[in-house]
Amino acid sequence: MLNLQINNWSALDNKAQQALLLRPKLRSKADLSAQVAAIIEAVQQQGDEALRFYCRKFDGISNNNFALDEAAQQQRLALLSPDAKAAIELAYANIKSFHAAQLPQDIKLQTSPGVVCELKYAAFDSVGLYIPGGSAPLPSTVLMLGVPAQLSGCGRVVLVTPPGQPNATDIAPEIIYAAKLCGISEIYTVGGAQAIAALAYGTESIKKVSKIYGPGNSYVTEAKQQVSATAEGAAIDMPAGPSEVLVIADESANPAFVAADLLSQAEHGPDSQVLLVSNSEILLSRTLEQLNVQLAALPRADIARQALGNSRFILTTDLDSAALVSNLYAPEHLIIQTDQDDKLLGKLTNAASIFVGAWTPESAGDYASGTNHVLPTYGYSRTHSSLGLLDFYRRYTVQTLTAQGMQNIGPAIVTLANAEGLAAHANAVSLRLAALTNSNRANLANPALKGYES
Repeated sequence: MLNLQINNWSALDNKAQQALLLRPKLRSKADLSAQVAAIIEAVQQQGDEALRFYCRKFDGISNNNFALDEAAQQQRLALLSPDAKAAIELAYANIKSFHAAQLPQDIKLQTSPGVVCELKYAAFDSVGLYIPGGSAPLPSTVLMLGVPAQLSGCGRVVLVTPPGQPNATDIAPEIIYAAKLCGISEIYTVGGAQAIAALAYGTESIKKVSKIYGPGNSYVTEAKQQVSATAEGAAIDMPAGPSEVLVIADESANPAFVAADLLSQAEHGPDSQVLLVSNSEILLSRTLEQLNVQLAALPRADIARQALGNSRFILTTDLDSAALVSNLYAPEHLIIQTDQDDKLLGKLTNAASIFVGAWTPESAGDYASGTNHVLPTYGYSRTHSSLGLLDFYRRYTVQTLTAQGMQNIGPAIVTLANAEGLAAHANAVSLRLAALTNSNRANLANPALKGYES
């Protein structure tokens, strides 16, 4: 039986409130960083040989050719049920529809007469998608990453996922079918920090990519951060930590729904965290009762029970205070089940993805509503956004000045450059202004030269 304490927010001082909202402590950063750094260095130095070593060490597989060829893919697809296929297709359609609406538009603007500035978007030439495997393979993540990669027109899309068991090629058929829908054929059976290193630096079998996307365990997360810190490595989508949810509910909420939402997040992993914030002590108590009932029937009950050890039940005086708690915590997922959802929504500023109303479980966003489930966690939603189509593009600018444009803004450029003590900057403009002045004088003396300055 769970015996969770209900914490009265208004009865706590500022220090105690901050302590209540702390995330579960991550494993020793120094220890983790050193282990991951050693793996990355080995992959850089030894390539495929290192990948095979870590596959034997961590996955217990000695025969892994990494690349999942077409024959192996078709063999696995034969195991896919019609229901699973239809579900993946529905999710794919909704995710594609929502992300297609995010297609960026280039901008071209004349900022001054003769000065034209442009903002252009270019899809990355190569991207790597990390799809977690292990106890819970995630075909939904293939769609969340593969659909925007497909829509943006990235030149090369690579998918890596931990090897199957007992054979490396025994990848979940749902993952392969989702990849097929997204136009992905380059699939490798390698996981962990070593997979991130292979994507970032390349090996004999896996060519390097420009940017890496996807969630993973603490080793994967640390590896992504390390490779993104080197010029020869790869960019990454976002920082992330263990999954989390915060639910705001009042007495109008269904305790069974609330408990189910908390458990759906708790089953992700022992280091996940779930919070329930309410202005109703009755709702908090009844939700606790439902947690005990529903937990007993879950296949991943042991994992969820460990995660619930990190949970928080918080009683506030009103829903405005509940919104304050949520903004301070900055959750990855935020669920609102109250009788004033619309009013409350405008007050919630720090959340990566928000689920509004009794009929909107977090599971909808995880799978098939259309929004992306790759989200910043561990408080990063204060400063980072959910994954979207724009994350698969780089932006760059173009500017073109005519002679008139140079004459219009050149003097200001010279003044600003001199103010900053950058004489060469000023000279690059002054020479052109002088040339235009001389040209204008020549035109006055010889009308046949008119037009030179344009």
